[in-house]
Amino acid sequence: MTDSAFSQNAQLLRPSVVSLSFRDRAGLYAAYMPFLLNGGIFVPGARSCQIGDEVFLLLTLMQDETRYPVAGRIAWITHEGASHNHTPGIGVQFPADDSGIRVKQRIEALLGTTLGMARPTHTI
Repeated sequence: MTDSAFSQNAQLLRPSVVSLSFRDRAGLYAAYMPFLLNGGIFVPGARSCQIGDEVFLLLTLMQDETRYPVAGRIAWITHEGASHNHTPGIGVQFPADDSGIRVKQRIEALLGTTLGMARPTHTI
């Protein structure tokens, strides 16, 4: 396989659209990444991707009927077999645009005081 053929195949494997639903506060807390600039969300699952790749998210948050479309970038990767048995997946950083600000504010409103807790998450 040539280098260019490998690059084309790798691009086909990269995630482009991910639909993610959170049914409860505990799951949202475990996935939210407040330490990223503009916030972000952890998406579980093994994927072939790299830091900086673009990902389009469709997020559904608990009983909220709104689907939040967010175009973010991969800022975190947890590979299979990571230490401390962390769930494999990617961390997607929200953009600094209206969609990113909107979903960050909505997540933080839903999580409320749980944001200050020291419970483990999928990332740290």
